[in-house]
Amino acid sequence: MRLRGHWYRGGTSKCWLFDADDVALHATSQEEVLMLLADAFGAADARQLDGVGGGTSTTSKAAIITPTPEGPADLDYLFAQVGIGDPTVELGSNCGNCATAIALYAVQSGIVAPGAGTTRVRMRNVNTGATLSGTISTPGGRVPTSGRARVPGSSAPGVPVSLSFHAPWGQTTGSVLPTGSPVDEIVLGEAGLTGSMVDAGAPAVFLPADQVGIDLSSMTDPLATHLPRLIRARSAAAVQMGIRRPEDPPQNAVPKVGVVAPAGDYIATDGAKITAESHDVRVRMLSMLAPHPAIGLTSAVAVSLASALPGTVVAEAARLAPLGTSASGLLRIGTPAGVITAEVTTDGSGNVSEVALHRAARQLAIADIDVAQPVAQTA
Repeated sequence: MRLRGHWYRGGTSKCWLFDADDVALHATSQEEVLMLLADAFGAADARQLDGVGGGTSTTSKAAIITPTPEGPADLDYLFAQVGIGDPTVELGSNCGNCATAIALYAVQSGIVAPGAGTTRVRMRNVNTGATLSGTISTPGGRVPTSGRARVPGSSAPGVPVSLSFHAPWGQTTGSVLPTGSPVDEIVLGEAGLTGSMVDAGAPAVFLPADQVGIDLSSMTDPLATHLPRLIRARSAAAVQMGIRRPEDPPQNAVPKVGVVAPAGDYIATDGAKITAESHDVRVRMLSMLAPHPAIGLTSAVAVSLASALPGTVVAEAARLAPLGTSASGLLRIGTPAGVITAEVTTDGSGNVSEVALHRAARQLAIADIDVAQPVAQTA
């Protein structure tokens, strides 16, 4: 069967975007949709050799898009994290980098008509109910096809997109602090860890880097010796956050797990020297059981919210002055790819109402994907 797809780079991810009507030609139930995506990506193979997947967590992503011109948003999108070496697809999360691409796609495909100066695309992530908006420059109503914007983690230029995440938070667990506490002990069966669990952008758990024994003075370490413990911590935190029951198998996509440390000089993955003065907090995240090469935008949102919540391990590391009510401030996050900046805005009650990040996107291809049917393995 042939499935029409639109291939985009959004920020530091690559995403296949599909129109819901095109998907409906081949799959109608959710189970059929998941099987279709797994087959299209070649998910059963760790190299994704017989599909369009990229073989990494940041290049094995998809979104199915439904225009909603009469709704509160311009479109709904279902985000899918496709397995690598595992023919499964997870629908429990969101991806800001893919949302960046979706905003550009919406303008380029005509879902949203370009405005005279800028065009704002309103998006609803149906996985979590989160609302986002992407703002794109469209001078004179011109639809952009290229741009010069760059983001840490990619040297390639793209169309600039300002991506905003809007409150309310806690869409997955019901609260921005799922346990009701800014810090908790995460029980691993041995000595526990102290961590902060936050549900904003995506559910995430943050651990002090020194407690885990990870030195963030260099971001080049593959973390191989630390991965088992971090993965166990994420699995335990998922139960404490109410994301899964103890008897359920762990998910690979959520909650996100990361380690944090106060600002300090460090070496980025490309060898660049990042000074302590250039950022407020250092963060290193895992993505689908492997270290993220930069930071996912949903994780950046979770870091931003946690930095504004007194007592969390992120707030203790960042030590920023409180924003107060109806104010905006910048949080500079040191990541393996360099420093990214989030603009954090509070409402009249002092709660974070919006987190905005500046990204870049570019269309890579439009393709009719020849989806291979799975072949039974024989000895």
